[in-house]
Amino acid sequence: MSTPQQPPAPTGDTAGHATAGQATPEQAATAIRKARGAMSRYRFMAILTGVMLLILCVELFFKYVVPVEVVVDYMGWVPFAHGWIYVVYLVTVLDLWAKMRWGFGRLATMVFAGVVPVMSFVLEKRVHADADAKLAALADRYGVGA
Repeated sequence: MSTPQQPPAPTGDTAGHATAGQATPEQAATAIRKARGAMSRYRFMAILTGVMLLILCVELFFKYVVPVEVVVDYMGWVPFAHGWIYVVYLVTVLDLWAKMRWGFGRLATMVFAGVVPVMSFVLEKRVHADADAKLAALADRYGVGA
């Protein structure tokens, strides 16, 4: 996917405990907590987007392949709902991507996963595993609870 990069580590010297370019354990704990929150939001939206995309595929099947007017009448809301859910999914993707400091290849893949049926489920598992490993390494590095 993308090349390995440094774990998300905040920088700065707010309390005088950190050297230049080095984060304090408190800053690291805050960054980990925020990244875990972004990861949870991404997981929820990836699953919701994937479900809505599958429902959209069913709606399109009944609209264009096997025309069933009754189903089409009751499922007219699906394209609009999926569109707006996808927009929220994009926001959560950008949030997680920025917090984890991943490359553009990972961003493009995560964005693309919202429009390919079933891909969001597969990629969500991989993104969660990668993010979890990265955050655990960061917690070990700074000696904070993950």
